[in-house]
This record gives sequence, C-alpha cells and structure tokens, in this order.
Amino acid sequence: MFVKVTHDKKIIGVLGGSFNPVHSGHLMLASYIAQFGPVDAVKMMLSPCNPLKRDRAMASDADRFNMLRLACETSAVVDADDTELSMPRPSYTIDTLTCLQERYPEIHYKLIIGSDNWAIFNRWRASEEILDRFGVIVYPRRDYPMGDVTDPRVEVIDAPMIDISSTFIRDSIARGKDMNYFLPPEVYKYICQHHLYQSEL
Repeated sequence: MFVKVTHDKKIIGVLGGSFNPVHSGHLMLASYIAQFGPVDAVKMMLSPCNPLKRDRAMASDADRFNMLRLACETSAVVDADDTELSMPRPSYTIDTLTCLQERYPEIHYKLIIGSDNWAIFNRWRASEEILDRFGVIVYPRRDYPMGDVTDPRVEVIDAPMIDISSTFIRDSIARGKDMNYFLPPEVYKYICQHHLYQSEL
C-alpha cells in the first residue's frame, strides 16, 4: 500500500481512455489509485474519436463523456475530464499533461498507465519528457508482468486486476444481455435510453 507523499502541490493522476463505455472495472481502478496510490485524486481523461477512422462500435464523444460524467458524479476523488476533446488533433499525452499543468499550475499531474502500455512506453512521443516532468504510475495488466522497476520516476501500484472489457460489454448489449451489474446504474440507464451499442452485430 502506498503512503501519500508529502508534496507542496496537490497530486492528481491522469487515467486516459476511450471509455466506450466506462464500466465498473474502470471506476474500481481509478478509485483504488485515488485512495491507496500516491495521488490525491484521479482524472479520467476521455480520448476523442478519430473522425477518419470512425468505428460503428464507438459511441460519439458527447455520449461517452456524458456516461463518464454520470459515472463520476458521486465520487469525491474521481473526476471526468474532457480536455482532450477540445485540443488540436492528433493529440499526444505530453500535450494533454502540459495543457493541464499550464491551466492549473498549483497542481502536479502524474500519468497513469497499464503495464501493457508501459511495455511500449519508450515508443511514445516525448516519453522521457513525461517521466521527467510528470512521472508515471503503472498498474498491472494480465500477461504484462512488470519485473523490477528501479527508475524513481516510475511508481508501480499493485491495483487489483479486473477482467472486464468495454468490448465484452458492447458485444453483450448487442446480444441483448443484461449488463446492469457491470456498469454504474446511471450509465446503464443512459445506454438503454439512447439505444447505444444495440446494433453492432
């Protein structure tokens, strides 16, 4: 378990994703890191759709953010953020973090990624700059063991692995399955009311 590090600034972790849709696994991860990790809170950062590669399985930016906002509205430590939706595209993680830091200089931001992304992090744009300026928190993903990490800019958190995927939820909804226990109630209600993911198959 992490002990909160004494820091002059509030520390907020940034967890990016398409959240298509956001589900209970996402929220449990964000909540765990916010409460037991080296941060004071977590921003769930919505990634925009690529208009040139629009997948029929991808809900609109507006629908995905509405669901994310509904999912986070009762939490004191997890917040929905749509900063990337208004940024020039293509948008890179370094740009998002820089934008947040410039907008809120009183806060220190840390990037949160899974061990699957950590395995290719050296190929990310400005990966060393991200490590130097912000730092990275890595949580475990199945089949991507971390091994020993000695870089002081990287913090590994032993968050529980929850094998729920948005793809599984979308496919299940398309097959008429009840996903009520896999999604926050307000998110499932929104999906049903707006007939999302019901004609993918």
